[in-house]
Amino acid sequence: MEFFRFKRDIPFMSWGKYTTMVSLITFLVAVFFLYSRGLNFSVDFTGGTVMEVHSAVQADLPGMRQALGSLGLHDANVQNFGSSHDVLIRLPLRRGLSSAALSEQVRQALQHADATIQVRRVEFVGPQVGDELVKDGSAALLFVSLGIVVYLSLRFKWRPAVATIVANLHDVVIILGFFAFFQWEFSLSVLAAVLAILGYSVNESVVVFDRVRENFRKMRGASVPQVIDNAITRTMSRTIITHGCTQLMVTSMLFFGGEALHYFALALTIGILFGIYSSVLVASPIAMALGMTRSDFLVSDKKNVSLSEVP
Repeated sequence: MEFFRFKRDIPFMSWGKYTTMVSLITFLVAVFFLYSRGLNFSVDFTGGTVMEVHSAVQADLPGMRQALGSLGLHDANVQNFGSSHDVLIRLPLRRGLSSAALSEQVRQALQHADATIQVRRVEFVGPQVGDELVKDGSAALLFVSLGIVVYLSLRFKWRPAVATIVANLHDVVIILGFFAFFQWEFSLSVLAAVLAILGYSVNESVVVFDRVRENFRKMRGASVPQVIDNAITRTMSRTIITHGCTQLMVTSMLFFGGEALHYFALALTIGILFGIYSSVLVASPIAMALGMTRSDFLVSDKKNVSLSEVP
């Protein structure tokens, strides 16, 4: 099914040098901010106090955030929990103040804004638990990346495989670079979004290179840039439909999902946009720069032909 048809192949590979240079600069800038500023880890990773409160009326989340801001807790996370009357509050660690004292200050501030507020639960997440989550999250990201590397190594020859791996690494670092530059809160939900984008971006690159493989069989007299341009152009309709529908859902979460889903949806949005960009304008130019030829896709076909000719 194609809703968008392109009569002529778009010369993507003629822009390859420029897009690769832009990607390299963006990648280095992201690495710089990751090194200089680091990620703004949430309470999930750093530890802190988690409070569950209940209001007899519909909870006023902006009013609660304003009340917490008066205590200097501007980075507190406030979100609905289960219903519009229940609220989950995550408070970062504060030096010189115990969890009990901090929760009491928060209770008084909230009840001053809403007299019906009741504290249902108070839990303290120690820094050791946060360290374990950092290690587990890093391990999850590492193992997913290694699994993708193994999959691509089995799926393609080394040139397209390396190009796809570099493009996926590019996407992850760019997302983390955005969160480091703007100091957006990096939570477990954002980590889940990064892992989802890894698989999403791999799928897009595999679709493009599978079409390149088909074109090498059909377009025998065409050059490598012509084959790649045709492959990308022929997958543009699928790309627009698939990513457009996905981004429509993500955009609804971004604007209507509340604070709980905001950074999750934001990470997905960045990942989807750069996933399209890297699959089209990063992976293919890198594969060409590595010297990708017809033999990188049709070696097995030549072997099959030679065996079929044996009497």
